[in-house]
Amino acid sequence: METFLNSWLPRFLPGSCTFNIHSHQGKQALLRKLEGRLKGYASFLPTHYCIVVIVDMDQDNCKQLKDTLENACGQAGLCSRKATGSSQCQVVTRIVIEELEAWYFGDWPAVCKAFPRVSEKISERRLYRNPDAIGNTWETFERVLQRSGYFKQGLPKVQAATAIGKHINPERNRSPSFQAFWQALTETVS
Repeated sequence: METFLNSWLPRFLPGSCTFNIHSHQGKQALLRKLEGRLKGYASFLPTHYCIVVIVDMDQDNCKQLKDTLENACGQAGLCSRKATGSSQCQVVTRIVIEELEAWYFGDWPAVCKAFPRVSEKISERRLYRNPDAIGNTWETFERVLQRSGYFKQGLPKVQAATAIGKHINPERNRSPSFQAFWQALTETVS
């Protein structure tokens, strides 16, 4: 996710907007440390700053995971977008359904630009029409690329994130979780 965001965000954020990404050693580490980190940020966070917390759903219950993220915000004394119901917030929490690779399936033309041997028709197949409903997303994505002659030894996630992040277009991305992330992000920075 860090590599993808570093590749993609500079193309779409306003020039006056800056960002820093603080990754964790997996989702469980993030969830363990989140409340403490947010409390630390709450002590000095300028009013025009916003923290975006983004995590893969994986096999978790989406509602329970969202509640966990929102509870951490509340315990830290920060107002989340969900709690305020507006873009006037200090924290935005978003969940990638199921994994980052669903966002790639959501903008298949971006994948085709990054990996030209991949069939442009993949996204028309029934299995891939709803990117957030694809199970085992990264494994499925890896198989599609391997069938096209890429990464026979396994998907290098960082390389793929960099290549695809350069081409993702929010206007055409069909992943509902990407669109929720994009909408919250654009409202927050406007």
